[in-house]
Amino acid sequence: MTLVVKLGSSIVAADDGELRVDVLDSVCAQVAELERGGERIVMVTSGAIARGMRLIELPARPRAMDELQAASAIGQGDLFRAYQSRLEQGGTRAAQVLLTAADIAARTNYLNARQTLRRLIEWGVVPVVNENDTTATDEISFGDNDFLAAQVAILLDARLLVLLSDVDGLHRSDPGLDPAAELIDLVEDFGELRGMEIGDRTSAFGSGGMRSKVAAAEMAAESGIPATICNGIQAGSLLAAAQDEAVGTRFAAQAGKASGFKLWLKYAKPARGCLTVDAGAARVLRESGSSLLPVGIVAVEGSFEVGDAVEVAADGAVLGKGIVDYSAVELDRVIGMKSERVRELLPHAADEVIHRDRFVLI
Repeated sequence: MTLVVKLGSSIVAADDGELRVDVLDSVCAQVAELERGGERIVMVTSGAIARGMRLIELPARPRAMDELQAASAIGQGDLFRAYQSRLEQGGTRAAQVLLTAADIAARTNYLNARQTLRRLIEWGVVPVVNENDTTATDEISFGDNDFLAAQVAILLDARLLVLLSDVDGLHRSDPGLDPAAELIDLVEDFGELRGMEIGDRTSAFGSGGMRSKVAAAEMAAESGIPATICNGIQAGSLLAAAQDEAVGTRFAAQAGKASGFKLWLKYAKPARGCLTVDAGAARVLRESGSSLLPVGIVAVEGSFEVGDAVEVAADGAVLGKGIVDYSAVELDRVIGMKSERVRELLPHAADEVIHRDRFVLI
């Protein structure tokens, strides 16, 4: 089994952009110790942009996409070498793996990425994963490496996801504003967090915050993978999390794990449109696990082709996501029609708009 650990920008770099050498030394030493003990580790890191900014002395984080990509290109190699040299000191080899959201969204690429990561793990090599910022765009970006870490954990069916931050975990109020904020040591029901003020505050170089970490933990937990958010600056925190000791905030794995395909569909495959269905279709999708037919559809939004993912909604709320066997143009011709009439208009069309095996409730 594999443990996925994510290091945020606040762990990797100080506010002036310099690498947190002591933190990297500590985390990499813990990774090497776990590897020597038989644990298999995948590291997901932020910080390439921050490192690039420091190397060329940019005064502030760029906003333009090409500037962000250029800064990442400058910092990426230097950041990997920082990990590589430290892991080698502990007798562990490392490999750089750069992914975009497009690699995860395409099923074939998704499976290829999994095979490559698995092979590296089998060889005893620690993959150091980062988003390929130099080719990603707003449309194909993970948005934050917390989500990338969750995707990697799901991809590999990891035993645990550890999100290292510069705070001790999830608190009932912002510890930056309230020194007496209570640490939540265990979350078993994510419903209990609804309505809580979970902050977006992050470092000068980060793009996430506690909210994205909790969302990533929920993604993993719903996939049957427990997660821990803890303070990576604190010595030994990764070892403690890996050994199920009380550290940070632990998120319990949820029951009823879905298939790998449906997890990919739910979390990794972007929706290209939305189908609004009537009350009857919504009911059978929720309760009976039936396929979606044209007769139950009342509106089509977006431009999509056969094989794309679309959301399915009713009464203004999203019910789920599925892979369509019709294009948007074809559906516009047959929404609300019974199967017999559909066959007259589109003789070669599939019986179902979305087959039940390619639909997942959200």
